Amino acid sequence: MKKITISQVLCGALSTLVAGLVPMESLHACTRVVYLGPQNTIVTARSMDWFSDMGTNLWAFPRGMKRDGVAGANSIRWTSKYGSVVAAGYDAGTADGMNEKGLVANLLYLAESEYVKPTPNDKRKPLSVSAWTQYVLDNYATVAEAVKDLRKEPFYVVPTMTPDGKPGQVHLSISDATGDSAIFEYVGGKLNIYHSREFQVMTNSPVYDQQIALNNYWEQIGGTTMLPGTNRAADRFVRASFYINAIPKTSNINEAIASAFSVIRNASVPLGITTPGQPNISSTLWRSVSDHKNKRYFFESTRSPNVFWVNLSDMDFAEGKPTKKLTLTNGAVFAGNTAAQFKPAEPFKFKTAEVK
Repeated sequence: MKKITISQVLCGALSTLVAGLVPMESLHACTRVVYLGPQNTIVTARSMDWFSDMGTNLWAFPRGMKRDGVAGANSIRWTSKYGSVVAAGYDAGTADGMNEKGLVANLLYLAESEYVKPTPNDKRKPLSVSAWTQYVLDNYATVAEAVKDLRKEPFYVVPTMTPDGKPGQVHLSISDATGDSAIFEYVGGKLNIYHSREFQVMTNSPVYDQQIALNNYWEQIGGTTMLPGTNRAADRFVRASFYINAIPKTSNINEAIASAFSVIRNASVPLGITTPGQPNISSTLWRSVSDHKNKRYFFESTRSPNVFWVNLSDMDFAEGKPTKKLTLTNGAVFAGNTAAQFKPAEPFKFKTAEVK
């Protein structure tokens, strides 16, 4: 990865944050952090911020599911190696989740995304952006395994509009039970991969190398002196980076999960907040926290009084078992381990993308 100087950042990355330079309707807010504790106490937390209700439900997918990239006749095809529990957006795509090996994938908005323009006879297969997260959870047990394979680019991501009419411009973060992390972005029509345990935090704009440089700038100031406090992505990145490393590290998993929740809540946007002319500042709809060691996926809706979780060890992911769904959109309130409350259901259909 090339080095980015502070002066370059101030001339480049900061300018993208000034109102008017980036179309406000294309920016939305999410944050992802990874807690690195002793004795392999690894916890990933994320917030999902969006301007409209995404109708999120949880789904449990078994091994052995035959899938395709829903991007035309030449789409990539695969059979899932691992079972997973995922949070779906609009029941049209996987936004977040954990597989049975403890690999976690989080999809966040990135307005600067520029996807591949395939060449004639391109060897890469198309994959709808709606299925990108699921492909990773289905196929890989660790970050290192995923990065090694995805560097070969067996597919290219094809964008599609979200069901509520916004461009499907996103980047993907993954983390595993060792604390390893990777970030995948399509910028300028090329796939950029940032792979290191140090890449604990991701938000939205700007692109990731500029996020890192901005954070380096604020580290020189010092988080105990001053931290940026707005809801903008760069400010949330700085706050999350400071707090995830400032909080005490412990092998007590309950304390670690509580700490991760406290950091991701600090980077959240209050429910119902609106800023005239700035629809990019969107309310946090839900948060997830993933306990990699114990394979527990925690979920918190901002409209519910309870945090609940799914023990993946209590789910039967055997090939041939049915897809199951935990319906959150009917107003039900859950608490504790909800693994037994998932009900058999036909799997949702990933939103189709069109290769142009």
